[in-house]
Amino acid sequence: MQHPYDVYEDKCPTRAVLNRIADKWSLLVLDCLRNEPTRFNQLKKAIKGVSQKVLSQTLKKLERDGLINREVFPTVPVTVEYSLTALGATLTDAVAALSHWAESHMKEVQQAQLKYDKKYAS
Repeated sequence: MQHPYDVYEDKCPTRAVLNRIADKWSLLVLDCLRNEPTRFNQLKKAIKGVSQKVLSQTLKKLERDGLINREVFPTVPVTVEYSLTALGATLTDAVAALSHWAESHMKEVQQAQLKYDKKYAS
């Protein structure tokens, strides 16, 4: 089956989607939402180092792309919960594999970096 899109074409809209899902914050948000709906502050606490502004922007972009849902509950204060859409759920295995690959192979990457740095040190 041929797709009407080609990621190797510079004007292809798939490039924007790849850019979004390859972003570290997007990967971490999608991985956090993998098992259950999660509130904003829970996400912020789980994803160390992300600012409130960047998390908010990331969530909006993922929602716009149809990958997550945002549900507002009429409580005082207002409660907002995020969850994966059916489309977003199709990414969970790939996202988890990428996210956790880094954890599993960080030592090898660091060794390669040291080797490279030694080789090209001036």
